[in-house]
Amino acid sequence: MKLGMVGLPNVGKSTLFNALTNAGAASANYPFCTIEPNVGVVSVPDSRLDRLAEIYKPDKFTPASLEFVDIAGLVKGASKGEGLGNKFLADIREVDAIIHVVRCFEDELIIHSDGSVSAKRDIETINLELIFSDLEILERRLDKAKKMSKAGKEFIKEAEFLERLITYMSDGKTARSYENDAADYEREIIKTIPLLSAKPVIYAANLNEKDFSGGFENNAHYKFVKEIADSENCAVLPVCAKIEADVAEMDEADRKLFLDEINVTESGLAQIIKKSYALLGLISFLTAGPQEVRAWTIKQGFKAPQAAGKIHTDFEKGFIKAEVAAFTDVDACGSVNAAKEKGLVKIEGKDYIIRDGDVVFFRFNV
Repeated sequence: MKLGMVGLPNVGKSTLFNALTNAGAASANYPFCTIEPNVGVVSVPDSRLDRLAEIYKPDKFTPASLEFVDIAGLVKGASKGEGLGNKFLADIREVDAIIHVVRCFEDELIIHSDGSVSAKRDIETINLELIFSDLEILERRLDKAKKMSKAGKEFIKEAEFLERLITYMSDGKTARSYENDAADYEREIIKTIPLLSAKPVIYAANLNEKDFSGGFENNAHYKFVKEIADSENCAVLPVCAKIEADVAEMDEADRKLFLDEINVTESGLAQIIKKSYALLGLISFLTAGPQEVRAWTIKQGFKAPQAAGKIHTDFEKGFIKAEVAAFTDVDACGSVNAAKEKGLVKIEGKDYIIRDGDVVFFRFNV
């Protein structure tokens, strides 16, 4: 899974990226400090995998991973190439979801590209650039649908929908907000078009230390972020990039004490991972043995052969059956074999839908 971090210059995006990934991306008080996208890969914490490692003491331990891409700050006119905009938009096109970092703090020492802090304006600035880019794509798709209209009624229906969508987005509204009330066939068409403003978004509201630990609900900028996120059916996450940067430099014991002191139960990274999985409809299944314990990320609703294909395409092609145990049963029994002796390992066929936390062994024949 690849998450692209976007935001206007100097909103704390690269600071947050560094804190989440320890990747050491440049972070400075001037626009376009980030030009080439920085990439950081982090392991997804999973206590279930840790427990399986305790049981099996494997040669190899492989958690699921998450890739963060720190994309340079966008500015007005990016869709027309301003500020290296075309490259930045191309980088956004490659990610599965967007973490939109929004500045929700005042600090006269930190330059704002628009001269003042306004979370609502900042979100609209970036969304408009994505929308402008999308409208060009939609116009081309509409032309194609009109030319194909003689070939079938489905193209006439598509053209009519595209005209509605273009009119809607021309008012500065995103494709993802249209999807909230879209018909099923409209959603299916949107899925076939690489629209930037249709990508899932987590709005990361970057607060100062005082507001983050003492009532961010009263922060006027945060309220605007929450309002916009709710209207688009997006996730919103209050963060403090400064605190995350401090936490990233602590050892585990000090980190826990510090988070307890400010009444925070989870780090920003843990919260982003959870929200990202929920946003994209992802779950993890587990494989375990003395050679390796591993977490595999799949789409919710994957059937057993599709999940097997994540391990190797041959597993999906030659799928015979899956031996499945709930992690809670393996944990309680002490191993998969012990769970099997108690009748807690089930034999499942091609129609079995994998559940989050399933411990699976696939049987296949190639």
